[in-house]
Amino acid sequence: SAASDVYKRQKYEYSYYPGCSSQSGASSSNLMRSVETMCDELDVKLNAIPDWNCCSASIGYGGGGVLPRMALSARNIALSEQHNPNQEIVATCAACWLSTKEASERFKEDESLFKEANAALAEANLKLTNQTPIRHMAEVLVQDIGFDNLKAGVKKPLEGIKIAGYVGCQTNRPFGIDGESFENPMYLDNLVDSLGGDSIPTYEKKVQCCGGALAFSEPEKSQEMIAGIIEAAYDHGADMIATPCPLCQANVEIYQDEINAKKGTKFNMPVVYYSQLISVAYGRSAADAALDGQVIPASKLEDIAGK
Repeated sequence: SAASDVYKRQKYEYSYYPGCSSQSGASSSNLMRSVETMCDELDVKLNAIPDWNCCSASIGYGGGGVLPRMALSARNIALSEQHNPNQEIVATCAACWLSTKEASERFKEDESLFKEANAALAEANLKLTNQTPIRHMAEVLVQDIGFDNLKAGVKKPLEGIKIAGYVGCQTNRPFGIDGESFENPMYLDNLVDSLGGDSIPTYEKKVQCCGGALAFSEPEKSQEMIAGIIEAAYDHGADMIATPCPLCQANVEIYQDEINAKKGTKFNMPVVYYSQLISVAYGRSAADAALDGQVIPASKLEDIAGK
């Protein structure tokens, strides 16, 4: 189509904030690998922010105070502005995106906080202008590339795979993705459909919290929520769950054995990233899509990748 021809001539370039959990050996290193494969296929160039630091996602709320937490994100934004000027910051981790975007928004609304953050940054010879848009990789896919262009590049449609799109909290609230409903965001369903899979638009747990860090402090509460997320996917006949969030992916996948032992359930539901779906649909191998990083194998995706 004319649209896809236009897309293929356009190379996208972003300042990339990878985040801690995506690092080699960390809990979502398979997200990093599949995102790199996906971006290679989509002609998207990611320029990592040099010497980026943790966004303080969870621990920052535990008693560090507002300014130190905001200053950590301010440092990342300032480094991006210095090293990758005029490039929008893109994060793949929901928590990293939320923390960075929250800081940016608060600096715009609170002049004294902005000045305090810059006073802290000055100690490291950095200055924040805070003119850089903060975006989630899902926004790039939906808004910059678009579903028609994504569909145009599919080489191996995900035929016969029923996928529950699990958005979770952080990519949905409080900011969300422009044009999407907070109660029933559709972008994962539209993505699945673009890749030739079978989406489940009526999946009622798509924005249910997985419990986040409660998985450690209050596991009973978290596992109750996780069980509901998985059970609803089975109720809809899903073959797997797909998510944009590293913590959602980890919690919903790795606690299934514990839940089975406690509740007598027989959960064995693969939980994958949107980037793994795209990598496989674009003809890449199971290894390129980082499917070897799953705790519960996504065998139906592996089968398509192996064709």
